[in-house]
Amino acid sequence: MGVVILLAVVLVIVLSLFFQENSKKIKEDNMVLKLIYTFLIGIFLAVFVGVGIAAFYSGPKRPETPPSLKYAFPDNKEALSAEYKAEIDKFDQAEKEYQLQSQTYNKNVSIYSLIASILIVITSLTLFKNILFIADGLLLGGVLTLLYSVIRGFDTQDNMFRFIVVSIGLFISLFLGYTKFIKPTKK
Repeated sequence: MGVVILLAVVLVIVLSLFFQENSKKIKEDNMVLKLIYTFLIGIFLAVFVGVGIAAFYSGPKRPETPPSLKYAFPDNKEALSAEYKAEIDKFDQAEKEYQLQSQTYNKNVSIYSLIASILIVITSLTLFKNILFIADGLLLGGVLTLLYSVIRGFDTQDNMFRFIVVSIGLFISLFLGYTKFIKPTKK
């Protein structure tokens, strides 16, 4: 996970240096193209974070249903053999363990993507603040990553964690709204 964040930071710094020098050359008549580019940056950035997390932090593997449980289930439950009942119990236990591991995994993914979204938003508001269409694309990517974090947080089955993630999401949304649309600009 640290490698992904390091690569993202290096990429952002290189892009900021490149675009700060070339931003004066970009003409105003390409507004539609700039808007499309902004959305493209935002969507790809959110997908980049999600795929990066999945690539470097793999989730638990769902237990495979034994063939005897898939295809041969007698109608009379009293007629089940002790071996068949033991196989059912073993699979049920493996499924419960998977659910617990999955909740922990979703919690960690939610935290990682929340951290990534905060870093993306900070980058958007600081390094790229003078290049509006890139800053807006990063901001959109940060918001989409934040939304991804909230969705993964809901899969944890932990109400306190959900509340914390949603609270942070609300705070970031209010902060962004104020910073981007209300805060007076310095002349």
